[in-house]
Amino acid sequence: MASVGSTPLRARTSRLRRAVARVTALLTAPGPHPWRRAAGLVAVTLLGAWLGLLVVGNVRTPVGPVDTTMTLRPSLTGGTKVNVSPLGALELSSHAAPLRLDVDVDQLDQQRAAALVNHPERIEGLEEEISGDVRSGALDLGLRSTVAVLTGSCALALAVYRRPRTALAAGGLSLALLVASGATAAATWNPKSVLEPKFSGLLASAPQVVGTARSIATEFDVYQKELARLVTNVTKLYDATSTLPAYQPDPSTTRVLHVSDIHLNPAAWHIIRSLVEQYDIDVIIDSGDTMDHGTAAENGFLDPIPDLGAPYVWVRGNHDSATTQRAVGKLGDRDGARVHVLDEGKPVDVAGLRIAGWGDPQFTPDRSVVPEGDPAERAKGRKLAAALRAQRAARTPVDIAVGHNPQLAKETDGLVPLALAGHTHNRRTEMLPHGTRLMTQGSTGGSGLRAVEGAEPDKVQASVLYLDRDTDRLQAWDEITLGGLGLSKAEVSRHLPEDMEPGASPSPSPSGSPSPSGSPSPAGSPSPAGSPSPSPAGTSGTPTRSSPATGR
Repeated sequence: MASVGSTPLRARTSRLRRAVARVTALLTAPGPHPWRRAAGLVAVTLLGAWLGLLVVGNVRTPVGPVDTTMTLRPSLTGGTKVNVSPLGALELSSHAAPLRLDVDVDQLDQQRAAALVNHPERIEGLEEEISGDVRSGALDLGLRSTVAVLTGSCALALAVYRRPRTALAAGGLSLALLVASGATAAATWNPKSVLEPKFSGLLASAPQVVGTARSIATEFDVYQKELARLVTNVTKLYDATSTLPAYQPDPSTTRVLHVSDIHLNPAAWHIIRSLVEQYDIDVIIDSGDTMDHGTAAENGFLDPIPDLGAPYVWVRGNHDSATTQRAVGKLGDRDGARVHVLDEGKPVDVAGLRIAGWGDPQFTPDRSVVPEGDPAERAKGRKLAAALRAQRAARTPVDIAVGHNPQLAKETDGLVPLALAGHTHNRRTEMLPHGTRLMTQGSTGGSGLRAVEGAEPDKVQASVLYLDRDTDRLQAWDEITLGGLGLSKAEVSRHLPEDMEPGASPSPSPSGSPSPSGSPSPAGSPSPAGSPSPSPAGTSGTPTRSSPATGR
């Protein structure tokens, strides 16, 4: 029986040996193509280096009272990932290099943690201790990874080519690649990446983790101390959100929830209501395409809007008809309802903000309607811009302009500090040439029924914008991304304007900035209140890369 059972194993082993022999013969055979041999040597070197890192390229090191495992992994994007099981993960864009640093928080050392709890005075020096632990672990990891890369590449090259000189060449090549990767990481090192983290897993469900918009820019020393507490507090390790600065209502911050392109997805109302409660939202701005076909039969879908827990400001999209707009307007006529429709540049005052917009000039619910294209959008955008100039001349400047199509919203550049749009189903933030920040939202409805057309469902996206209540200046924003239909992944990314990062000089408020009530300023015609420092078009605090999309 043993011989029968071992026959398939012998056959597989024999086939594997023959395959390895063929590959070895291909790489080592003399021929007229030296580039093939060079490419083979590079492939063997990279494979050996990767195997070396996989086998021995990690270091277990204590960081304060916590035991961690640090590992270097090949990566196309670089960065750092901190895994805190079972809470989730924290990703930082710390560097751009073909190597990623993975840090796994394994467990607490009970003795070290108990010593800190029993002797609180030791916590004062814990920050320096943790920094020393991290530096020591990183140095050890670098040395171990160097040995692992050299050993792996030399060993594999020797096994394939069976020539010591070629093995040494592979070792030299791997060392050169490792040094180049380290130099690239050092050159692109971004110490401020901790200010713009991406949370996933259970961490993403707790807005307390990201703190308030003002404190993240002006009280970073508090964050450092709280992060030290995070790794020392044994009783609250698995309640991580309570050890970071508490997410409490800040009277100096106005919170705006930007949603768009719901496309008849009823789950969007539950998501919006949850975000309103978690983030203490002051106003919801919907940049359109709430419907799919804009028919009267769809109007019942709008009924949850008055009960979302915050004022609702809406602008018409290209899938919303005039019938849809009238239905939304009727919701605002109900007693106690706080629903506002934006159109023709007429401003509304909500939560201390002055908001104006223009409905989409095109109604293209399906392929039977030929779209007029960008010229129609830009024409209405110029009319919105004229309305904004009239408001500014009247000393009642608008804080936020809203249009469904980004082409329409771009015409407001230089007239408002912030413009919001949707339509593309791809989130994007860019600074326009004259200083207006254009924020294009993804689909808060996961593209509705279109979610099932692709290989994977579209993600559900929304953003929380933090504005200073006195100047209406953008302080920060959180990009919230949920897995689409049938998925449960959640991410929260914090972003800061360039002039809000620690060490940056904040842009001075323009003279004549209006008061929150919109009363006239004694100065002359003001520029957009609180407009951020101009930067090249297509950039933001952290650029958001997304593939271009045609209109939906």
